[in-house]
Amino acid sequence: MRRFRLGDRFIEETEQDLQDALANAYRHRIRPLCLCKGTGLAMYIAQVGDQYIVKRMPLSGSEHDTVCPSYDPPSELSGLGVLMGSAIQVDPESGLSALKVGFSLTKVGARATPVAGAMSEESVAGDTKKLSLRSLLHYLWHQAELTAWMSRWAGKRHWWIVRWHLMEAARQMTVKGGALDHVLYVPEPFRLSDKAAIEQRRAAALALAQPPKIGARKLMILVGEVKDFVATRIGYRLIVKHMPDFPFLLDEGLYRRLQERFDNELALWGADETSHLIAIATFGLTPAGLAVVEDMALMVVAENWVPYESAYEKKLVDALAKVGREQELFPQTR
Repeated sequence: MRRFRLGDRFIEETEQDLQDALANAYRHRIRPLCLCKGTGLAMYIAQVGDQYIVKRMPLSGSEHDTVCPSYDPPSELSGLGVLMGSAIQVDPESGLSALKVGFSLTKVGARATPVAGAMSEESVAGDTKKLSLRSLLHYLWHQAELTAWMSRWAGKRHWWIVRWHLMEAARQMTVKGGALDHVLYVPEPFRLSDKAAIEQRRAAALALAQPPKIGARKLMILVGEVKDFVATRIGYRLIVKHMPDFPFLLDEGLYRRLQERFDNELALWGADETSHLIAIATFGLTPAGLAVVEDMALMVVAENWVPYESAYEKKLVDALAKVGREQELFPQTR
């Protein structure tokens, strides 16, 4: 359990007035110190709704004590090691990660120019100089700390929490010279009573993907939970949870390649009703207002949103989720 210093006060994570203390520190811009080592390591406070969370500073995870919940193994011990400094360049001053990606965020003509994206990657190593869609999803999930789990979070990690952490992580990243959160769309939880307001916010968020009268069209990036793939007259529709009235269209060729490339993820998802299938996709809007997917990748996660890649890993994730201390798994980044 973590212990912090907030100004002149020392407080443990289990104390009943922790939220009040963090709220006060947040208002007064007091930076908490994690006391797992020496005089303390700088942290920062993030607000999630009416809750306040203490998060580690970028690149500081390996500096914490190995038994500290804020500890993060050095990048060279995970798949991130080969990407740091090439596909991922982190500014230690600002904490911003500049990402080099191997997929297009513009569209000329009927479809974007083919690139070596997630759908075409078949090697284990991949391109260490650029991120595929799949490796971008892994990195975003990792930076959002969704690979971490504590037993006290049971029943509390819902989609709106997942969404908030993803968007918070995206604010610390840039893609092709622009902020990732400006081109990233993660659907907000759907509520029938708030349907009209949600549709208005969605329209505003997707304005970037509206096709111009002339010139290349800009694409956006979707991260959402798959509800279903439905056959249409000329292709398939991707139905995303929390977006029941806004389908994403896939042509038949892309859908077939998706079935072949991610057959393992689809099989794992189909075998366990509690698991979630996460899609990341580049998409644009047609003049008629239809969302069309250009490229796509999939990742399967357990009920607690921790990624896994086999039935054996799923058993391990389920077992670790029952242990009363934090556990972390790192999906192989490709």
